[in-house]
Amino acid sequence: MEQGPTLTGSRRLLRRLRDIMAGSGSAQERLDKIVGLIAADMVAEVCSAYIMRAGEVLELFATEGLNRAAVHRTRLRVGEGLVGVIAATARPLALADAQAHPDFAYRPETGEEIYHSLMGVPILRSGRVLGVLVVQNRTRRHYAEDEVEALQTIAMVLAELVAGGELIEPGELAPSDGIALLPVRIEGVRLSAGLAVGAAVLHEPRIVVHRIVAEDPESELGRLRKALTEMQSAIDDLIAASDLAVGGEHRDVLEAYRMFAADRGWLARMREAVRSGLTAEAAVQKVQDDNRARMHQVSDPYLRERLSDLEDLANRLLQHLTGTAAAVSPAELPDEFILIARSMGPAELLDYDRRRLKGLVLEEGSPTAHVAIVARALDIPVIGRAKDVLAKVEAGDLVIADGDHAQVFIRPGEDIQQAIEANLAMRRARQETYAAIRRAPAETLDGVAVALHLNAGLLIDLPHLDATGAEGIGLYRTEIPFMVQASFPGVDEQAALYGRILDQAGDRPVTFRTLDIGGDKLLPYMPEAEEENPAMGWRAIRIALDRPAMLRQQLRALLRAAAGRHLRLMFPMVAEVAEFAAAREVFLLECRRAEKRGLALPARIELGAMLEVPALLWQLPALLPAVDFLSVGSNDLTQFLFACDRGNPRLAGRYDPLSPPMLALLRDLVRQCAAYRVPLGLCGEMAGNPLDAMALVGLGLRNLSMTPSSIGPVKMMIRSLHLAALERFLAPLLSAPDHSLRGKLAAFARDHGVAI
Repeated sequence: MEQGPTLTGSRRLLRRLRDIMAGSGSAQERLDKIVGLIAADMVAEVCSAYIMRAGEVLELFATEGLNRAAVHRTRLRVGEGLVGVIAATARPLALADAQAHPDFAYRPETGEEIYHSLMGVPILRSGRVLGVLVVQNRTRRHYAEDEVEALQTIAMVLAELVAGGELIEPGELAPSDGIALLPVRIEGVRLSAGLAVGAAVLHEPRIVVHRIVAEDPESELGRLRKALTEMQSAIDDLIAASDLAVGGEHRDVLEAYRMFAADRGWLARMREAVRSGLTAEAAVQKVQDDNRARMHQVSDPYLRERLSDLEDLANRLLQHLTGTAAAVSPAELPDEFILIARSMGPAELLDYDRRRLKGLVLEEGSPTAHVAIVARALDIPVIGRAKDVLAKVEAGDLVIADGDHAQVFIRPGEDIQQAIEANLAMRRARQETYAAIRRAPAETLDGVAVALHLNAGLLIDLPHLDATGAEGIGLYRTEIPFMVQASFPGVDEQAALYGRILDQAGDRPVTFRTLDIGGDKLLPYMPEAEEENPAMGWRAIRIALDRPAMLRQQLRALLRAAAGRHLRLMFPMVAEVAEFAAAREVFLLECRRAEKRGLALPARIELGAMLEVPALLWQLPALLPAVDFLSVGSNDLTQFLFACDRGNPRLAGRYDPLSPPMLALLRDLVRQCAAYRVPLGLCGEMAGNPLDAMALVGLGLRNLSMTPSSIGPVKMMIRSLHLAALERFLAPLLSAPDHSLRGKLAAFARDHGVAI
C-alpha cells in the first residue's frame, strides 16, 4: 500500500521546503516548486494549494497533477466543496472516496474526476485560515493519521510563504468595517454585572513564530522541557502572589489551571510535533492551532473552557521560549482601561494591574468560564460573546462595558458618553443611598414587612450578605461548584464547602437547592444527552432520582455540614407529588444512615419544593401538607406556562411575566399556601426587578430572593410603597385581557411616588 513520509523523511522534506522558500524566484514560482515536491514526497498524484482571497473565496494558486489551466481560474467559497469545508472548519479531512462525500464540488476545468481519495489541511497562521493544502490519489487510498499530521506540519511552513505578502496584497484580507470613526454597539451576554468606562487594551499574547524547521530535534526537546519547567514555576508564583489565593472557587479554578499545565496529552502532542521536525515554538503553535480549530467544533461549555485554558498556557509557553513579555507593561497601560480579548485563561487576567482594569469584554465566554469566576471575585464587569469585537476596536478607543445590559459601546458619541457619565454618577449616588438603608427593614409605608434574600452559587457571593443587608440566602445553586471542576466532588469535599457557606451565613438562613443539572447546565464528567427540548428533558430531580447515588452523596454532605444547625433544602423541577415524596424518602434514608453511625443531625430540618412546572399547580392540595415551604422559580414557570423558550431571541418580549394570567396564577398560589400555612417565596428574575417585585408584593408574596445588586433597588421600592393602595389597584386588573400590565403598574408607581 502507498505510504507517506516517515518521521526522518518528514524532517528531510521540511528542510527541502525551507530551502525552496529561501531560494530565488517569485513567490508563485516557489509555490509551484513546493506543490511538486510535496506530491513526490507524499506519493500523491496531485498536490494543490488554494489561497484565501477577499470575500472569503479560495483560489487555486498552484497544482501538481491537475490541469494547470485551472490555476487562478478555479475558485470556491468558504464552505463550498471539500476545500471550502476544510477552510470553514479549520480542520483536516481525509477521504478514501472523496467524490462520494455530500460536499464534493466538481470543477470540470481541473480534470480531477479521475482522482478518488483526498487529504486536505488548512493553512493556518495565528489561528487564521490563509488557505488549504490538498493531496489526491487515483486509488481509494486510506490516509494514515501520521500522514495527516505530516501534511499539517508542511502547511505550517507554507503559511510563512502565504503570509509574506508576495502572493496577494497584505491589505486584501484586512477587515474593512467597524474600524474608522463610527461608533459601534455590540450586544453580548452578561458574565459579571457592573458598568465601566476606559480605553481599550487589546489582549494579544500571541507570538508569530518565524523559525519553523528544527536543525536538531533533541535540542528543541530540551528547550521545550526547560520552558515548561519555567512556565509551571511562574504559574505557581503567580497563584501564590495573588490575593485570591486562599479559599473559594476561584482558588479551585486556579488550581485546576495549574493542573492543565501538566496535561499529558497536551505535552505529548507538542513533543511529537518537535520529533516530526518542527522547532519548539512551531510545535507549540501547531498544537495551539489544532486546539483553536477544535474549540469551534465543541459545544460543551466545560470543554470549551478547558481548550481556552490550554490556549492561555500555549501563549505563556511561547513567551518563555521566545523571552517575550507576558502582557502590556504597567507603564504602557492607561489609568483606566477595558481589556478586550477573544478568550482568556484565569491567570492571564491576573497579569494586569487590577487597580486600572475596569472591565473585560470577550468574544467568547460563559458564566462558568474560569476567567469569569475570577473576574467576579475581583468585582470586574464582564461581557461575553461580543461578536467580532476584536475586528471592530482599536487600541486606545474609548469603550463602555455595560455588564448590566450586556452591551459594549466602542467609540461612543458625545450623547452616549454624557448619558453613561450621568448613569455612573447616579449609580454612585444610589449606592450611597442603598448603603444608608442597608440595615433598615424592607417594610412598606403601611407597615408590611418583606423578607429579601440573596440568590447565590459561589462562596464569593457570601460577602454580599453583609454588604446588602439581606436576611439570608433564598437560593443557593449547589450545581455551580460542580460545573467548574473536572470530576464529581466527593462527600468530604462537598461537606467542607457547605460548611463554609453555613459558617459565613451565621444565623441567617440558607436554602440549598439540590443539583439542578441538565438542560443548559452540563457537568464535564457526565455524558451529554442528545435532546430536542433539553429545558424540558432529563434534568434536575429527574436525574437525581434516576441516579440516586449522586443525590445521596449530596444529601449526606449537607447533613454532615449542617450537624447541629438549621438545614433548609429544596428539590428543583418537581412535576408531581410522587417525585417530591421519592426525593424526601432518599433524604430520610440518609438521616437514618447518619443516626446509625452516631452522627449528629441538623437541629432543625425544612424540606421544600420548587414550583417551576405548571402541572404542580393542580396538585397543591396533595403537595402542600407534605412540604415545609414552597419556592417559585419564575424563570422556568413563565417559560413552561407560555410554552416559550426564554433563550430564543425571536420570542424575547413576546410574553411578559406581568401578564394577567401569570399574576392571577401567583395570586391563587399565594392564597392556597396561606390556607395551608406553608411559607411561599420566589427566587426568579421577577424578584430582582423593582416593578415586577412591586407586583409580587401586591399579590401577597412576602419572601423574595434575588441577585445582590437588586437588594438595594427592591428595598427602596418597598420602603416607598403604600401596599393597600397597590392591592386595590391590582385586584381588578387580574382578569383583564391585556397582553401585559407592565405599563399600568409603571403608571401607578409614578403616580404614587414608588421608587422603581
